[in-house]
Amino acid sequence: MIDDKTIARINELYHKSKAEGLTTAEKKEQEILRQEYVAAIRKNLKSQLSNIDLVREDGTVENLGQKHEEKQKSRKLS
Repeated sequence: MIDDKTIARINELYHKSKAEGLTTAEKKEQEILRQEYVAAIRKNLKSQLSNIDLVREDGTVENLGQKHEEKQKSRKLS
């Protein structure tokens, strides 16, 4: 999970990049922090999808998390 300090650091680096530019080390840190942030968002979304069930008009129940996983597997096979 991404904490408030990490988000604050991402924002700080963004504002500094717009104002005066970043050093090579800061650019690398910014990229790593952004990747961690995106990974956390994806993990959170997958967790939420796994807890949602759709009930179709015919009475069948479909779990969105399972549907997403199946879609991802079929993309990898293609």
